[in-house]
Amino acid sequence: MDDHMLKLQRIFEKTVALIDNYKPDCLAIEAPFYGQKHTGNAQAGRAQGVAMAAALSRSIDITEYAPRKIKQSITGNGNATKEQVAAMLQNLLNFKETPDFLDATDGLAVAVCHSFQRISQAAKTGSKKIILRLDTFVKDNVKRIVK
Repeated sequence: MDDHMLKLQRIFEKTVALIDNYKPDCLAIEAPFYGQKHTGNAQAGRAQGVAMAAALSRSIDITEYAPRKIKQSITGNGNATKEQVAAMLQNLLNFKETPDFLDATDGLAVAVCHSFQRISQAAKTGSKKIILRLDTFVKDNVKRIVK
């Protein structure tokens, strides 16, 4: 098996282990962006597909968001930079740490976007479910948060 296939296998196994450990009820993922790096996009797409297959293997609902939708949800600007998204997340979630890599805040942005969408949908449908603030959810679910 070549190195790329082994990486995909590891992604699948790690994702299944995280799902089994933290028991999420959904998976939110950024939809692939098709830019100029076709090889990189293909590999990222495969990795996303493997993560999605892991979620499906555990009957987890999956929602995809376009990169522009995520940026719009977090910053109010669909053309925001990664740095702007990271700064807004720091403000929204009241954390001071600046990540070494903005990929970490990209993942967090998808989760926050999904949370906003679920709250908005619940408000539109008049859902009787209690809508928690994100900081309250995080505090109450520390063991479910992957660090």
